[in-house]
Amino acid sequence: MWRVREGRAGKESHLVIKVVTDSTCYLPEDVLRQHDIRVVPLNVHFGQHLYREGVDLTPEQFYHLLATSPVLPTTSQPSPGEFRQVFAELSSVGHQVLCLVISSRLSGTYQSAIEAQQTLPGAPVVVLDSFSVAAGLALMVLTAAEMAAAGYPMEAILERLERLRHDIRLYFVVDTLEYLQKGGRIGKAAAFVGSLLQIKPILAIQDGIVQPLDRARSKPKALERLLEHFEAGLKPGQPLQCILVHAQAFNETQQLAAALQRRFHCSRMLITEVGAVVGTHVGPGVVGAALAPMEDQ
Repeated sequence: MWRVREGRAGKESHLVIKVVTDSTCYLPEDVLRQHDIRVVPLNVHFGQHLYREGVDLTPEQFYHLLATSPVLPTTSQPSPGEFRQVFAELSSVGHQVLCLVISSRLSGTYQSAIEAQQTLPGAPVVVLDSFSVAAGLALMVLTAAEMAAAGYPMEAILERLERLRHDIRLYFVVDTLEYLQKGGRIGKAAAFVGSLLQIKPILAIQDGIVQPLDRARSKPKALERLLEHFEAGLKPGQPLQCILVHAQAFNETQQLAAALQRRFHCSRMLITEVGAVVGTHVGPGVVGAALAPMEDQ
């Protein structure tokens, strides 16, 4: 089941719905602007220096720091106050708010959003735990924003998102498990540690955490295996929406995108780069994608 916390949104179906998310969504800026999606940033810490993801630190700046800093970065969720400010601003001008955030099993961001909502008991705010991150979260955020713009009520959007959450396949290849291990987000993929000399792990986000999926002896073979896993879980000829993500691996991601287009009926495809928060835990070189069936809105 979803982890959903509702305010009075169900009683305010005549109000315009605005979508709020966090910075691990990684949708391109032009898409965010087009759909008026508000983003609350997570934080990255390099020693005593704090950076708000996407505000104080671009992906390029982050990966440079990651390569040159003597200390490894850490991450933290937004404060409840940051969410409260956005919720209050939108609800005060007559909007419903639908907030979708990174999996509560990967971050405390969901709890911050819930605490913010609880300080606005009269506001029409729904907070939803996506049980996903990056491309998976982006698929849900984009779907919600498009349905809201088309005038769908909150109940219909939530029903669609529940189906989407179960349908999304989010798989990715990392160059090393070092960052996931040190960041404490390795989940059941810890089973791969110790047996990965020159092996490329293929991982998935399932049930809101990192899960081991497969392994291969080179990056090209790992990406081929990733495609095979997508094929095993999807119906042939089914129209799909796809968001690809990478960290300083654009050429490999373009090749993956072309392979996905050849093998699947991708009605929509976006490529975006993961920023500082996810980059802290997966490191440079990651390539992945989230696929889900298209559905008539």
